[in-house]
Amino acid sequence: MFKNIFKKTTFVSPVAGTIKNIKDVADDSFAQKMLGDGFAITPEGNQIKSPVNGEVVFVFDTKHAIGLKASDGLEILIHVGVDTVSLKGEGFSTHVKNNQKVKQGDVLLTVDFDKIQSKVPSTDVIVVFSNGETCTVHEPGKTVTELEKDVITVK
Repeated sequence: MFKNIFKKTTFVSPVAGTIKNIKDVADDSFAQKMLGDGFAITPEGNQIKSPVNGEVVFVFDTKHAIGLKASDGLEILIHVGVDTVSLKGEGFSTHVKNNQKVKQGDVLLTVDFDKIQSKVPSTDVIVVFSNGETCTVHEPGKTVTELEKDVITVK
């Protein structure tokens, strides 16, 4: 009955950079999939864009993470960096607010990676699917472009 529940979601890369499996991020909670399966991108750009059409469920006060709910119900956490909560918003600018509707490609965050890079263990953009879905990265190590389609499969 629920086999293809997320089939309608066309998911695109939220930022340009090198894509990797979630098990390769520098944070055990994410790498061990404690928050859900997903992937990460070592970013080359400074804008994090919405990978789906949907709604902003939450924006952390420290601006380092945003929760989205796609129009078909897929729940997504976009977490920028490791230990970035300690920066208390420094280096981050949000462009959305809670309950705001977003379209694929809308700018969610702007990050000054040059400013934060020396202050945190990693600047990877970590994307997690929080309802028990599995995520397959098609080509780990590949450089993806911003809003590139078909870089992952979510089931």
